[in-house]
Amino acid sequence: MGEVEGQTMLPMLSKSPKPPQEGSKGPQYFFALAVTMSAFCGGTALAWTGPALEVIVVVGNATRDPGIPSITEEQGSWVGSLMPVGALLGALPAGYFCNLFGRKLVGMSLAIPFIISWGLIAIASTAWELYIARLIIGVATGASSAVAPMYVGEIAESSIRGSLGSFFQLMITVGILYVYVLGACVSYTVLAILCGIIPIAYLLVFFNAPETPVYLLRKGRRSEAEASLKRLRGPYYDVSYELNELQKELEKSSDNQASISDVFTRKSALRGLLISLGLMAFQQLSGVNAVIFYANAIFRDAGSTLSPSISAIVVGIVQVLVTYASSLLVDKAGRRILLLISAVVMAICHGLLGFYFYLQESGSDVSSLTLVPLSSVALYIIIFSLGFGPIPWMMTGELFAPDVKGPSTGIAVGLNWLLVFIVTKTFAPLKSLLGMGITFGIFGAICAVGVLFVLIMVPETKGKSLDEIQQILAGKGTRRNNVA
Repeated sequence: MGEVEGQTMLPMLSKSPKPPQEGSKGPQYFFALAVTMSAFCGGTALAWTGPALEVIVVVGNATRDPGIPSITEEQGSWVGSLMPVGALLGALPAGYFCNLFGRKLVGMSLAIPFIISWGLIAIASTAWELYIARLIIGVATGASSAVAPMYVGEIAESSIRGSLGSFFQLMITVGILYVYVLGACVSYTVLAILCGIIPIAYLLVFFNAPETPVYLLRKGRRSEAEASLKRLRGPYYDVSYELNELQKELEKSSDNQASISDVFTRKSALRGLLISLGLMAFQQLSGVNAVIFYANAIFRDAGSTLSPSISAIVVGIVQVLVTYASSLLVDKAGRRILLLISAVVMAICHGLLGFYFYLQESGSDVSSLTLVPLSSVALYIIIFSLGFGPIPWMMTGELFAPDVKGPSTGIAVGLNWLLVFIVTKTFAPLKSLLGMGITFGIFGAICAVGVLFVLIMVPETKGKSLDEIQQILAGKGTRRNNVA
């Protein structure tokens, strides 16, 4: 998208003889965690429907506490699905506003709708009040899905960009676990209040973060960009080389001016967008929500005596631990190998689940096969959290040149939330029409196609600078698609 300000003249560059040593990692980790606290907020929004709908949905003639809203099952389904609708609406313009006002200002402003929505949820007495609150929190979650990966991708050094980029999904899982734990032991109103504390903490922690040097250079504010880099890399780091490299990259990006059409007409931008769209699509179409939704039932059928709330907490802990492991591995093993392993194993798990449910629905005795669905679900959750959970978010933050990053990120994140809504609303009808066996078989086939997509389309970006990634996407650099 074009800038409101006129074309910015970039100052002449001095030549730096050689790359400096890497800077301090501490500030980069801290500010990456700070901005991804918005993902923590989003995780609480995603998980809230689990414990909350158990309390507020009235079935038959059951009565509920008069101090909390009472809604029907149909209204409850909309309370759940309006959140991704709002996320779609928030994601699409988020990149434009980031280019206009800055990554930091837009990121901080998202705390406000998070706080407002939790306040509305705490005092709501009707379904319509919950609809409004969920739509608002969806807008904030969708926008944060674009802003946080963008911010992290622009502050991180190449050597740790993958690890920091994985923090977004990690913090989502932490937010989900937070709600699972609290939902098992506090009331509806207290849960909303405790969730509302998180965006307040996010605002306080992120308030002192620097704006990204990339954004500041785009605005011609070189001295501020230099100060930002010094904060991010440490006081003893010579920023001149990195600053000049960033500015050279900006100069090559259509003279710092780009419109939405450039996303589709420039080879590197279009290829980056197609890769990001594909990763987002396979993430949501991999059946993760279906597996997690049926995890409790599968655990119960396998003979587990754990309550649904405890089972959810166990699943949440596994997701957090494995996503954290992914953040440690992604800059060592590489993106492609983790994506390939993830897609292959998810396809196998879905195949096993599909086979089990097909036999069950056909009237076969599956009592001797209870370990099949149990192990398949456990392995699926682990392997999704290792690859296709965090990596699409991380790669979205590193695939785009600065001048097209705003609109491209908005489009990719918007597709993700659109698919969340579609999968959420169509899974139950699909299950009723085709049965669980065929439904999980379809998810397995999609994961198998995902393997081919990664092999053909996704380059390895481990350890590469943002400029090197653009060269690869444009077909000018050496495309090393080795999986290691």
